[in-house]
Amino acid sequence: MSALYPLLMMPRFDPRPWGRFDLSPIYSAHFRERIGESWLTGDGCTVQNGPLAGRSLGELASEYGRELVGDAPSDGARFPLLLKFLFPEEKLSVQVHPDDEAARALGEPWGKTECWYVAHARPGAQIALGLKTGVTLGEFERAIHVESAERLLNWITVSPGEMIYVAGGTVHTLGPGSIIVETQQQSDTTFRLYDYGRPRELHLNHGLRVIKERPKSGKVPPCPPAPFNGNGNSRQPLIGSAYFAVEKFELSTSADFVPAPGKSSVDILVGTEGAAAVEAPASPPVAFAKGDAVVIPAGRQFRIQPHPHCEFLKACVPGVSGLEPETVLD
Repeated sequence: MSALYPLLMMPRFDPRPWGRFDLSPIYSAHFRERIGESWLTGDGCTVQNGPLAGRSLGELASEYGRELVGDAPSDGARFPLLLKFLFPEEKLSVQVHPDDEAARALGEPWGKTECWYVAHARPGAQIALGLKTGVTLGEFERAIHVESAERLLNWITVSPGEMIYVAGGTVHTLGPGSIIVETQQQSDTTFRLYDYGRPRELHLNHGLRVIKERPKSGKVPPCPPAPFNGNGNSRQPLIGSAYFAVEKFELSTSADFVPAPGKSSVDILVGTEGAAAVEAPASPPVAFAKGDAVVIPAGRQFRIQPHPHCEFLKACVPGVSGLEPETVLD
């Protein structure tokens, strides 16, 4: 019998100068320093429950390999996806992540393509995604040196429930007023291009080399929710790409989740509203609520029992190469 079971992860709160002291409505705790991110499935994030409590996800991926991560990820010895909440109260630095090809040229094993689900947003909250039409890299570099780079960015307004695809090579930043669930390749390779005068290091040499002027980033047109496995339950596909697939579930009654045919993948559940329990064969129930993440080892059947209602995201690796979502910029 496998030693693996559904793993409740310990959130790791990361201070950032653009973050918040109050992370409600996701977390009830108040902090004495600004928290920008809550890491849920980073390599250093640790398990809260059961015999593996205190072990890091990176250690478990190395030890259990494909028994944990599945056949779909390209690297069977590393956990494939990093999920986190972002809490911007001020603008993030303007930054860029390399795609796989650019990352390998820099000696990194892979790049950092990501997506953002807007869990909450105040009216008028904005993000910047790419450069404005017609702006060249030379113009952008000159604007960085005279501290006017943000006027050359393509700013768009976001609303709760929207999904944004951020391909590697995209210049981007978040403005204040939203709470984001980020799903990304398991990488922290970030090149800071512009930081509004904050005294932090910039990475222009590498950053300007990996920018794509016309990346395929943007809002993903929404799919309508569909009934799922019980009265009052719904399932909504949010995004599919070569690196991750993310769906949203709203449950009012218990629902069974059966592994799909084809390549297997670890599942990551992230609570966004309400509370529930994960029930799996030969394992004690695992309670989770908004702000929590539960890692389901690859190929496992499980049941979600809402208490009495829950909403959560489910992320996995689809194992389909070359897949990119349709996007729009508005």
